[in-house]
Amino acid sequence: MANKRDYYEVLGVEKSASKEDIKRAYRKLAIKYHPDKNPGDKEAEEKFKEATEAYEVLSDDQKKAAYDQYGFEGVDGMGGGGGYSHAYEDFSDLFSGSGFGDIFDRIFGNGRGGFGGRSAYSGPVQGDSLRYDLSISFKEAVFGTKADIKFKHEEKCSSCNGSGAAPDGKKVTCRTCGGVGQVRRSSGFFSIQQTCPTCRGSGSSIDKPCTKCRGTGSETVLKHITLTIPAGVENGRRMVLRGMGNVGENGANPGDLVVFLHVESHKYFERHENDLYCAVPLTCAQAMLGTTLNITTLDGKKVPLKVPAGSQHGELLSLRGEGVPYPNSSSRGDLRVKLVVKVPTRLSGEQKRLMEQFAKIEDATTAPECISIDSLS
Repeated sequence: MANKRDYYEVLGVEKSASKEDIKRAYRKLAIKYHPDKNPGDKEAEEKFKEATEAYEVLSDDQKKAAYDQYGFEGVDGMGGGGGYSHAYEDFSDLFSGSGFGDIFDRIFGNGRGGFGGRSAYSGPVQGDSLRYDLSISFKEAVFGTKADIKFKHEEKCSSCNGSGAAPDGKKVTCRTCGGVGQVRRSSGFFSIQQTCPTCRGSGSSIDKPCTKCRGTGSETVLKHITLTIPAGVENGRRMVLRGMGNVGENGANPGDLVVFLHVESHKYFERHENDLYCAVPLTCAQAMLGTTLNITTLDGKKVPLKVPAGSQHGELLSLRGEGVPYPNSSSRGDLRVKLVVKVPTRLSGEQKRLMEQFAKIEDATTAPECISIDSLS
């Protein structure tokens, strides 16, 4: 990820760019760095690949939203930059003819004979990965928890075991494409090669499809699992559950389930790395004379905090080991307590009399002099 350029920078557009602006920017780069126009130029080939990956993400509303919020991690596992099907469908006029499909396969290594489709490819194809967004409380993120989640994914059809055929059915060569998996359509000057609509690029069809899955070989299943969330996770953390995505094709591995954790804010506590922060009110007398406060920690314990005499407003005191657990360790960060000295807005007669006596003792009538701002920090 460290070597990748920002997708908006690659296409030369602003984050607020419209879909048409993104499309125009990609078309310009695709024409400029098209491998047919730059034979043997590895740099142009890489720039073409980079632009196509950026367009594949930014032209898809779901992928673009994930990228805007989480960056490259947001689209990792969602097919971001992996299939390049949008680029082919949107700009097939650029990519048809002169054997460019072979060039594209060589660049992106999809092995499918054409821009993310299944054209005449009968080998294993890994299943799609899925995304799940899970909200957890602040306390659950700090100390860990278990969450029951439900999601739908595609599994092998339980009736045909993924073959797509009825018990007496079999695969036959597709009559539309003759087993090639693609059909070519001519429109004036352009010749556009597309995935066969009948066999969806497999090059074959089933004479008697399975009645349950209608020949797809898969069925939608509601999955219920218990997810163990470790202590100390942060907002935006991804948890990848291998093999819990959609079923693969032709015996390939299934995709993954990517769980994005969204940590809710807390009324009293904030987190900075492995330290927790909170604030407690203090009277003027407590600040001046010192006291001991009972602090309620995030896990509900009452822990005594000694406040030294002469403590200042905004001062931070620490409770060791009452913060966020470190990964794979019994150690924890600290709880940092901010002192908030509360000045009373109303005084009783006795309080006012005593404060006037105190003011005389410290000569509070003397006009104060300015001090350096640095001395306040």
